[in-house]
Amino acid sequence: MNKMSHKKNKIHKTLVEQILDQHKIPYQQIIFPTYTDGDVEQINANESDYPQHKIFKTLALTAKNSGPLIGVVPLDGRLSYKKLAKVSGNKKVGMVPLKDLVKTTTYEHGANTPIGIYEKKGYPIYFDNSAKEQGDILVSSGQIGRSVLVNAEEIAKLVHGKFDDIVE
Repeated sequence: MNKMSHKKNKIHKTLVEQILDQHKIPYQQIIFPTYTDGDVEQINANESDYPQHKIFKTLALTAKNSGPLIGVVPLDGRLSYKKLAKVSGNKKVGMVPLKDLVKTTTYEHGANTPIGIYEKKGYPIYFDNSAKEQGDILVSSGQIGRSVLVNAEEIAKLVHGKFDDIVE
């Protein structure tokens, strides 16, 4: 096989994967099938070999005291606004409106990633305790359908994230 044909088969690295490489954090690239729901593209986690509590979604919120902040919770869990507000030193938090998401995080809905958001924006990031208990978790690598399987404590350290009970 010549070099050209070999390169075509290789999956390009996302910014997130490049950041992990830079910091020598081991990860595994995972590709999920996607589907469109309304005007939003998302991963089809039901077609995956990974249980939904191992796949984590990255949610962008905002609050008066802190401004934007990020909650990282299992796909099958529900973020508790009350708990996140309390641990982040806010009276209340709310989701960033979809129309403001790219402006706030630089990522479209379904592609938000704690690693990329921290690298580009430096927002405070809160992981649910279940991430630490899981050990290795899946988070988006900055593109819809692309994720990385990575150690939760390693990425929390990388993004100066905190672990707390933030699900209902």
